[in-house]
Amino acid sequence: MTPILSLENIAKSFPGVKALDNVHFDMQAGEVHALLGENGAGKSTLIKIISGVHKPDSGMMKIDGQPVSFNNPREAQAKGIATIYQELSLYPELSVAENIFMGHAPKRSFGPIRTIDWRTIYSRAEEILASLNIFDMDVRRKVGTLNVGNRQRVEIAKALSINARVLIMDEPTAALTESDVEKLFEIVRLLKARGVGIVYISHRLQEVFELADRATILRDGQYVETRAVSETNEDQLISLMVGRSIDNLFPKLPGERGKPVLEVRNLVRPPQTRDVTFTIHAGEIVGIAGLVGSGRSELAQVIFGMLPAQSGEIWLDGERVTISNPSQAVKLGIAYVPEDRGTQGLIKQMNIRENASMAILRQLSNSSFIRFGEEKSLARRAIEQLSIRAYSPEQIVNKLSGGNQQKVVISKWLACKPKLLIMDEPTRGIDVGAKSEIHRLMSELAVKQGMAILMISSELPEVLGMSDRVLVMREGQLVAEFSRSEATQEKVATAMMRVQAS
Repeated sequence: MTPILSLENIAKSFPGVKALDNVHFDMQAGEVHALLGENGAGKSTLIKIISGVHKPDSGMMKIDGQPVSFNNPREAQAKGIATIYQELSLYPELSVAENIFMGHAPKRSFGPIRTIDWRTIYSRAEEILASLNIFDMDVRRKVGTLNVGNRQRVEIAKALSINARVLIMDEPTAALTESDVEKLFEIVRLLKARGVGIVYISHRLQEVFELADRATILRDGQYVETRAVSETNEDQLISLMVGRSIDNLFPKLPGERGKPVLEVRNLVRPPQTRDVTFTIHAGEIVGIAGLVGSGRSELAQVIFGMLPAQSGEIWLDGERVTISNPSQAVKLGIAYVPEDRGTQGLIKQMNIRENASMAILRQLSNSSFIRFGEEKSLARRAIEQLSIRAYSPEQIVNKLSGGNQQKVVISKWLACKPKLLIMDEPTRGIDVGAKSEIHRLMSELAVKQGMAILMISSELPEVLGMSDRVLVMREGQLVAEFSRSEATQEKVATAMMRVQAS
């Protein structure tokens, strides 16, 4: 059977980097084909070539066996290719129907005058939504008032309005609730049954096994392999993606606990920090688990001075300290890798060198002048130490993958040589290979450098796999503590949700 879409020997380079080299990909009508790889593997470049954003330097793309070449996304859409990116491209102040038919609205003529046919727009928008079993969405409602799940459904309806035969979905569940994920899966299965080919990109391998027929793996811009999902497993796919076997995603090194570094006594900052007391020792990783809203991040921000404590005590190396702002925290040897690296951890428009030195600029400057040689050397050491994939310290951070951006955030704080490193969701939104590298770095910092690490994570396997001790927060309070040997998923989850064990 002739593939609905095929790409052969695709290559694409940008200044300083070869993004794709000899890449192959094909899909049948009615197939969900997963496109997998670490951040920076070339997935985004490939889907931008398919959707007409980029032109390949070499190679051939075919639709129904016929060669095609796109100069822009509109030409790709005319051939039935639609893309739903992770950042949705909708107009919040326009209605659902207006967004669905943006750029190709039905018109009617009054002599020489052509106007938008609003009646047809609304009725056809309702028909498209109904075809997706969506009956509870007002097509006249502004998109900006919808939740993320419903906005994504509008994007899918928009794709169907151009009679899409190939639908590319880039990390479609990244910002969805569990309920919205189930609704999305229903739509994917519905489209598959109608013969739409779906290119599905996700770091969540369980979704791949639930939805996909085949998976193509890219690594470092090159084609690795295509496998039937029914004939492989998660470990094999991970190994293909990262080019090595990850036998231990949580490479926790054994180490000895040193003296107390941080002691928190009866810390209070209403409403999310209530009478919190705990201690972290040198060489120790302490994980904090808890449901969203339990006060985990707020506790970290109180310790770092972003939300100064109302009462209670903070002790560092046996001395009581007062922390009213982050600047004081940094001077005392506390560093904080925030949950949202994009808005709180980096200035994405700046390069690696500028971001990596940001926390110690005063140490690198004479009066108003920065010693650029030292700054560049610092960035080079960070790139080498953390294995940041970049062509030079001058690369703009926004051009890096999520995992490499996270490494830049960590490098910024390591430059301060902290006693205590607070890491809030250290591996959120990054691929499995980068996760393993960051876990290994955390373990080395604790064991080899004696750093105390406070880790906050919503992923229980990460908390259990990397922590020497596990603290559990609920409603702003610490409600349980487990040693590494005591901590199990059942015990921690029970404490998090206030479920009484039988």
